[in-house]
Amino acid sequence: MTLQPIVGGRTNGGRPLFAIVTALCLMMMYAPALYLLLASLNSDEQLGLVAPTRYSLTWYIALLEDHRLFRALKESAVVALATAVLATPIGLAAALAYRAMTRMRSIFLLVMLSTMFVPGTIEGLGLSVILKLVRVSPSWVTVTLGHLLWTLPFAIMVSLIGLSAVRSSIMAAARDLGAGPMRAFVDVTLPLIRGSLISSFVFAFLLSLNEHARAYYLVGRQNTLPLYMFGAMNSGASPTIYAFSGAVLVASFAAVAVIFFRAARQQSDLPGVIHPIREVAALGREGEPFR
Repeated sequence: MTLQPIVGGRTNGGRPLFAIVTALCLMMMYAPALYLLLASLNSDEQLGLVAPTRYSLTWYIALLEDHRLFRALKESAVVALATAVLATPIGLAAALAYRAMTRMRSIFLLVMLSTMFVPGTIEGLGLSVILKLVRVSPSWVTVTLGHLLWTLPFAIMVSLIGLSAVRSSIMAAARDLGAGPMRAFVDVTLPLIRGSLISSFVFAFLLSLNEHARAYYLVGRQNTLPLYMFGAMNSGASPTIYAFSGAVLVASFAAVAVIFFRAARQQSDLPGVIHPIREVAALGREGEPFR
């Protein structure tokens, strides 16, 4: 007997098997984060799981007075925002260049995505040496540069996935209606890939916010959030670190829930593919010149 019937879901044992594997994967993914969340509700100095009747927000209240942590969070947020602002349009431009190429596309894509496989310590150390040679002092700018190299391949991949949904026939229809290349891109392509651009921005922001290895070699007087938390853990973790982890976890789940809720509401509307074409056609009928 082979596994092909089970893999193909053609036996009664296929679905239970996949359900068990899925449950185990979810447990492995979320168990550490949920443990931190529940442990942060323990008011004792030595944190651990306690009965729900002993849950307390003591360390969440103390978290509000940890000014060093909030300064590190502010620095990380600035770097992450700058990284996302740069990575999103550059990734889109690289994806558009890839789609427009007729030769050496595979080599171009390989070069663009190769930095994804460079270890963070190697990339951070190498970039710090190069910046010292050109006499660039460590600052949040150098950290942003290192994070940009890290997040750019992911931004390119997300943009490529979004552009794959834009069929050439849609662009041809816009051009037949009189739209120039730039007008067709702005009025047709951008609305269709808006979701992927938002995903690329959020992806780059979160990758930068959590990056430790590259920031360790590129940071100056600033102290990013991962560096601060790593130092706090080595010196004997304060319970406020667990409270902060729990707060981030709750905020992340809330943000994801809002995104999914908005996406579900948007799907109740007509497919987004037809709206840009309708707008271009309407402009053409009204006699507005395309630029």
